[in-house]
Amino acid sequence: METIFDGQICRLSGRRKRVLYLKSIDPTKTKVETLVIPVCEDRDIHDIEAISLAVKTAKKIKEFKGEKGDELTLYNHLKIKAMRMIFLGIGKYKKIDSEALRRFGGRAVKKSIKMNLSEILVVVPSERKTKKKMTMLLEALLEGAFLGNHLFDKYKKEKKHKQLKKIDFLVKPDVVKAFRQLLLRTVAVCEGTLLAREWVSMPSNDKRPEQFIRSITARARKENLKVSLLDEKRLKRQKFGALLAVGAGSQSQSGMVVIEYAPKGAKKTVALIGKGVTFDSGGISLKPAASMDDMKSDMSGAAAVAATLIALAKLKPKMRVIGAIPVVENMPSGTATRPGDIVRSFDGKTVEIGNTDAEGRLILIDAISYTIKKYQPDTLIDVATLTGACIVALGDKIAGVFSTDDKLAKDIVRSGEKTHERCWQMPLLDDYKEFLKSDFADIRNISSTQWGGAITAALFLSEFAGDSRWAHIDIAGPAFIKNETEYCGAGGTGFGVRLFCDLLDKL
Repeated sequence: METIFDGQICRLSGRRKRVLYLKSIDPTKTKVETLVIPVCEDRDIHDIEAISLAVKTAKKIKEFKGEKGDELTLYNHLKIKAMRMIFLGIGKYKKIDSEALRRFGGRAVKKSIKMNLSEILVVVPSERKTKKKMTMLLEALLEGAFLGNHLFDKYKKEKKHKQLKKIDFLVKPDVVKAFRQLLLRTVAVCEGTLLAREWVSMPSNDKRPEQFIRSITARARKENLKVSLLDEKRLKRQKFGALLAVGAGSQSQSGMVVIEYAPKGAKKTVALIGKGVTFDSGGISLKPAASMDDMKSDMSGAAAVAATLIALAKLKPKMRVIGAIPVVENMPSGTATRPGDIVRSFDGKTVEIGNTDAEGRLILIDAISYTIKKYQPDTLIDVATLTGACIVALGDKIAGVFSTDDKLAKDIVRSGEKTHERCWQMPLLDDYKEFLKSDFADIRNISSTQWGGAITAALFLSEFAGDSRWAHIDIAGPAFIKNETEYCGAGGTGFGVRLFCDLLDKL
């Protein structure tokens, strides 16, 4: 008997439907177009005897041992009714963790896409043989496959490949029913991640502040989320001086979107603030040309926050979550803010502009102050592609976490470990505040020393967070990649969505 559960359908940018299924069949009796099998180098990890025998047959071939990266395709196996079987090595047993399985899921899908296949059946390893919980096995495989089945080819005339129409996962009948909610949750979170990726990868000429705000608003309202817009007139009227200073040189209008997920009976309020600079030229403090081509990604924090709120509308947690997203374009012109200018922030503090390329912190402080005043959140977290200094410190695969609350920082790091959106807690040292002193204003937007730039940027933000339970996540490194990975194409990574969806369960 065949048991199937149909996963939630995802649409992005009008693309083809993508469906995940949990499926229970006998592969020796039911015909399958393509069977994808993970192979461990030093242990049998499958319960189904026919699958284990097929793995033994594959390992008899000299060039395939099940080592990480090994690949082998066999056709028309005698006992398994599959047109083709793709064996993918995942390495040694001790190295099998959620990320190894996530990468396997992505590899399985990406290889199948390159082979121009339309559907695959992925064999899920045995809970008993791997000594891993089915929750971990399934969640990792589902995430890798879903995220790997994404092609950002909107701007290409010739579209060489197509996404898979159907991705099945071979499991036992009891697993199909027991893990229905896990499947739905994983799809909702990954759908949000892909939405964030598409926003980040989109060129800046198609996401000027007004366009980006409209896109966020439309997607949020589609999920019945409450959306408020502070346009440039309202920002001026309410004296968002720091935010407006950043967008002063652009022909585009600055704005701030506030998205609210507010279930009845919610006892906690969490606020997420995302930096939304749709293009960062550096302003009058112009960036070098080589540093400018990826600056379409300087709104990655905003994309992560908006996509998280959209995912939460499907996940339905019991807490109230506010997403505040300041959106600007930082351009040089005759009206642009200049180095040496002094602006008054929303909370009344004056800021001396030492460098117009230290702009993200300016829009964040007004968003932070406004959110604290209006919503009094129990926890407030901002996420931003803030400093190159954080990349110098941690490389391009790890985000820096700064917080006045050690437990909050540790919870963020733990969620990063689970989702592989890795974070590292960084120091917040009071004596470094000396570097932000100004002779003419309450504070300076950039440090007087070239060292510790990620720390001083976080300290600048902390001055406006006040006594709030606050954390800052600097995602300058992992928000955008040049080369594709097993489950992420080149461009925006959507970093932060999976992290936040996991983190909110801990708060």
